[in-house]
Amino acid sequence: MKISVVVPAYNEEKLLGDTLRHIRCAMRSFQEISWEAELIVCDNNSTDQTARIAAAEDARVVFEPINQISRARNAGAAAATGEWLVFVDADSRPSPELFAAVAQQIRSGTCLGGGAVVSMPSVRFWLRTFIWLWNSLSLSARWMAGSFIFCRRDAFREVDGFSKELYVSEELDFSQKLKRLARQKGMRIVILKNTPLETSDRKLHLYGPRDFLKMLWQTIIQRGRNFRTRSGCPVWYDGRR
Repeated sequence: MKISVVVPAYNEEKLLGDTLRHIRCAMRSFQEISWEAELIVCDNNSTDQTARIAAAEDARVVFEPINQISRARNAGAAAATGEWLVFVDADSRPSPELFAAVAQQIRSGTCLGGGAVVSMPSVRFWLRTFIWLWNSLSLSARWMAGSFIFCRRDAFREVDGFSKELYVSEELDFSQKLKRLARQKGMRIVILKNTPLETSDRKLHLYGPRDFLKMLWQTIIQRGRNFRTRSGCPVWYDGRR
């Protein structure tokens, strides 16, 4: 068995090195059961030292010129040689226990893919409440957080990967497609609840309430059509890091 860990990265020089070191540590869970694992970073047209840092951490670096998270993940998956894909965002810290839980699901033979609940280091009450609500919805609807997704590579190709029509919420679209495929094949989509992924709360420090409310208002007024343009999703694409 071979696992391909794919990290999409756009101007991630501040956090990428730490993320890759955590991933390398977590990948030992695969090596302990004699599985191969490769680490791929997709440099999504960065203007900083992202590619250099990835190479220094001994990751295979591929390039995607169009700045879009869906395209970056798809490009990384296209370069992958493993039977399973694990997508980890560049500002997240997977644990060895999380990767061991993924391996357990793969070995079950009944799982087509899945994700994990998430945690953040922030102690803000409203954020803890939001995370609790998201995790509850993720578990009940089997929606995968974009920061951590795993699936069989052939299934990824069968559903045509992440939508290039969406600049955000592409993980929810992918979740729906993968769930439909799992039902057709009589398999399961699993959200791992005992091994949360730690992910960054940096957007809270980079953006204020006005930024989030402005995007929420745009989304309501445009009925989500802003998700289909880079300019309509500034919190993700305006370059602040």
